[in-house]
Amino acid sequence: MGYFDAFSFHQGNDLPKLLMEIKRVLKPDGCLLFALPGGNTLPELRSSLVLAELERTGGVSTHLGPYIDVSNIGGLLTGTGFKLPTVDVDEIAIGYPNMMVLMEHLGRMGEGNACKARKDRVGLGTFLAAAAVYRELYPEDDEGVVASAQVIYGIAWKEHESQQKPLERGSATNKMTEITVTKTSGGD
Repeated sequence: MGYFDAFSFHQGNDLPKLLMEIKRVLKPDGCLLFALPGGNTLPELRSSLVLAELERTGGVSTHLGPYIDVSNIGGLLTGTGFKLPTVDVDEIAIGYPNMMVLMEHLGRMGEGNACKARKDRVGLGTFLAAAAVYRELYPEDDEGVVASAQVIYGIAWKEHESQQKPLERGSATNKMTEITVTKTSGGD
């Protein structure tokens, strides 16, 4: 039995190729089930770092790895040949005492920036400025800061003849204009 850490999709360099390989090794009607961070993950940290770096150095670089936008997941799944894809999203807000604790947790989770052309370090002045910007723009109940995470959940199957299939085009027996909607009274 094989295992793949599906929460590591966002660190892959070629997601379509990865999905095609997963589909290749699945048995017919095999299921791909995954969760991954979405494109709206850590916007507070991203904007704080951008603002601080612009002010301190006059430019910006990537500090967080790229995350895929939820609107692209379905297209990636169907484009690589998966069938019956279903995608759902959770938005989660997590409180931290400050940006430094958040950064420490990200590092311990192995969620540092995986981009190849990234800066090795952020200068201390830039880091402290980012922490101050973060605290000012994204406070949480005067006790700390908030960090938002978007988690995208998905499920899709490798094709099999037993799966549901759409009816042939033109096989409908009713026209859309013939469908009526009637109101019913709510009963106790």
